Amino acid sequence: MKYFVDKNGYYGEFGGAFIPEMLHDNIIELQCKYKKLITSYTYQKLYRELLTNYVGRPTPLFFCKKYSNQYNAKIYLKREDLNHTGSHKINNAIGQTLLAKELGKRKIVAETGAGQHGVATATICALMHLECIIFMGETDMKRQYSNVIRMKSLGAEVVPVLSGDKTLKDAVNESIRYWINHPESYYLIGSTVGPHPYPQMVADIQSIISEEIKMQLEKIEGSSSPNYVVACIGGGSNAAGSFYHFLDDDSVKLIAVEASGLGIKTKKTASAIQCGSKGVLHGSMTLILQDQDGQILPAYSISPGLDYPGIGPMFAHLFVKKRVNFLHSTDEEALQAGYELTRSEGIIPALESAHALAALKKIPLHKKDIVIVTLSGRGDKDINVYDKFFFNFSNNESNT
Repeated sequence: MKYFVDKNGYYGEFGGAFIPEMLHDNIIELQCKYKKLITSYTYQKLYRELLTNYVGRPTPLFFCKKYSNQYNAKIYLKREDLNHTGSHKINNAIGQTLLAKELGKRKIVAETGAGQHGVATATICALMHLECIIFMGETDMKRQYSNVIRMKSLGAEVVPVLSGDKTLKDAVNESIRYWINHPESYYLIGSTVGPHPYPQMVADIQSIISEEIKMQLEKIEGSSSPNYVVACIGGGSNAAGSFYHFLDDDSVKLIAVEASGLGIKTKKTASAIQCGSKGVLHGSMTLILQDQDGQILPAYSISPGLDYPGIGPMFAHLFVKKRVNFLHSTDEEALQAGYELTRSEGIIPALESAHALAALKKIPLHKKDIVIVTLSGRGDKDINVYDKFFFNFSNNESNT
């Protein structure tokens, strides 16, 4: 596949492995062994069995009647929110934990922002009786407290991160710092970020999403190729999984939707594509939010899962190559889109997914277009944020 990583760990000018010496052996071990291990018959058999009997895959491809009428196109939702633990994150957590066990690791370290990756990691560690340590920014712990409770209930040690903005970037920083001091542990990265081979490894594992979309769409529409696939993007795991098997099919338009926060012209944004520049973040060369001195700027989004000052190197490459079209949605647009889906289809989306839904208004759709939107997670974790907006929005609608 022409858009994937080369033998040196680069996607064009992006990628690589910028790591401290203490992690050299860990990264080399992954680079040398991961592909062989995850493609082995034994690994794939166990992985697929867990996806079916534990996670509940395949997730449905749901046709939205009201949404389709509203946008004058065929709108389908890929229901990753119906996975066990409530998001696509469980796919990757299972995949990497099985890999970690093959490598003889007994302690799993992970970062989390929205808490969904943390919950997924804690869940599979409980199933496989592994020690689990989750780093989470104090700011995110407060706004996603229900997920903190879930992680602790599953036996994970949740470590508050008090540095920086106390959000996802800082949780990654602390996870890497811990990994350096405890190289015997396995760092389970939740997105397509970090040093090679993590970006490609996460994409490979999450590719089950687009694999299912193609098979399901063939049965429903008689064609495995939609006109559009739309997914929200922070680091990129959900988008990578959704786009994976369509990357070499130029007839399929791929739309990645960033969180623009209060707007890309403000300092309160998380749009690395629109507002970023080339630099190194968490072990790879990519596009990041930084000042003229190369200092990382704070990212902002109402959605903690998209509140990250960079993007995965694969997506930086796809942007440069113009294979993926990048749009962006503000906090307000995402909240409104979440409200609309809730009232029209009876589905409360995660705030992350709501950013993708909001972008439908910005795509020039036609009546026969088939559009897949990946609903990466459910909105239970965001209900306190939605509550105030839904109440005010409902009152405003009633008064007009």
